[in-house]
Amino acid sequence: MSEQSPSSYDGPGYPPPPPEYSHQPEYSSAPYPPPPAYPAPYGPPYYPAPMPTGGTNGFAIASLVCGIASLCAGLVTAILAVVFGHVALAQISRSGGYEQGRGLAIAGLVIGYVFIALGVLYIVFIFGLAALPSVQR
Repeated sequence: MSEQSPSSYDGPGYPPPPPEYSHQPEYSSAPYPPPPAYPAPYGPPYYPAPMPTGGTNGFAIASLVCGIASLCAGLVTAILAVVFGHVALAQISRSGGYEQGRGLAIAGLVIGYVFIALGVLYIVFIFGLAALPSVQR
């Protein structure tokens, strides 16, 4: 076998370019302008505006206040706390996230139900003590 001289052509099936095309043309130092600092076609990022809220539901606040007032005022304010709490939860769920105060309403409901249960136990205890002497005879 005979050794072939190395050729600058390695492509399959195409002849090498003619010698007049082997010279590279002279280009300026910067053929393209530098890219802009911020991509112009995209613009600034889009952040949707936050959904406006209608504030805290008044019945939720009233429920919590009545629930706390049940410590001093008794069973009537505990019943009001439960009623206001249920009304507040219904209004908040109908508003579709516009109104806030779900936690306040739930706290008022819990406190109200606890004091209603304690009030009922107290009344049963008092009537039990009143009926105790009549049972012992």
